[in-house]
Amino acid sequence: MTAGGMALVSFVFAAVLMLAEGLEQTLTETGSPENVIVLRGSSETEVTSIIEREAAAIIETQPETAFDVTGEHVSAKELLVLVTLSKKGTDKPANVMVRGADKQSLALRPQVKLIAGRYPRSGAHEVIVGSSMSRALKNGEPGSRLSFALIDWEVVGVFDAGKTAFSSEIWADCNQLMSAFRRNAYTSVIMRVNEQDSFNSLKARLEGDPRLSVQVRRETDFYRAQSEVMARFIRILGLATTVFFSVGAILGAMVTMYAAVANRTREIGTLRALGFSRFHILLAFIAESLFLGILGGMVGVGVSSLLQFITISTLNWETFSELAFSFRLTPVIACVTISFSLFMGFCGGMLPAYWGARLNIVDALRT
Repeated sequence: MTAGGMALVSFVFAAVLMLAEGLEQTLTETGSPENVIVLRGSSETEVTSIIEREAAAIIETQPETAFDVTGEHVSAKELLVLVTLSKKGTDKPANVMVRGADKQSLALRPQVKLIAGRYPRSGAHEVIVGSSMSRALKNGEPGSRLSFALIDWEVVGVFDAGKTAFSSEIWADCNQLMSAFRRNAYTSVIMRVNEQDSFNSLKARLEGDPRLSVQVRRETDFYRAQSEVMARFIRILGLATTVFFSVGAILGAMVTMYAAVANRTREIGTLRALGFSRFHILLAFIAESLFLGILGGMVGVGVSSLLQFITISTLNWETFSELAFSFRLTPVIACVTISFSLFMGFCGGMLPAYWGARLNIVDALRT
């Protein structure tokens, strides 16, 4: 029962770390290290950014921008809007990101793969839905229609972007989306820049251009920043809960070890009479307590590893949109969880072990 209590605490501890790690990796893997995102200077998210058409034309024609095999710039002017749609199985609303994609958007996001249907036609009110949103939304399958911006959009395909935030988005033709929402400006410009020196020179030139008011960031750095606030909140709340539960686990281990010492008083006296020192008695009981701790930690990690098969959807506090992600178990989380369980075992066994080691030989043999 003591090992089981430690296993439950270890499970909660590992689950919290896995949840935060899953959120961070989902957003971090969304970006590509070769891609650069250009936003309005004061914007923290794409939704709040505005890039005028004239500014976008200046940005995408910079000399650092990579070219494809046809000689075109590998850059995309995109629009990101937030819409409210109904979830599948319920009438509860969900905030969903709709991305107006350019013709180079797919080239910039090689992780996006079409798994059903086809891509939207240019100039048509058609959309493709990310795999996570297709499972979660009502009418998210190919052949259905989604209604937003007073227009019915036909779902013509489903795409999978792996465990990234793109799988929680809906993609449409950028020009059609701008027309539907009566927008005359983009929210971001994405471009491919391969070399670090090129990125630094591009960043210095664009951010220093008096015609522009923009910020230039690596796409990976941008999406990593999107996860910081929520991941920090999950860790703080989860760790506070874990510490509270761990006190009970430590007290349970302490009661168990005190009982073990009380039931082995004569054995302790016999070992002392045979020449074993107090230090040996202390080590024996601490080792037993540590064994309970590591057993509980391994069981907790083993059970928590099953959470990786679960995908959850929550509200991204930065963008206020639905974001689907999975628990992620890493070797670091496993080692930290087992170390925490060993710490609980050590704290629960130290005082009983000290009490057992201080027993008088004669009194112990008379028991």
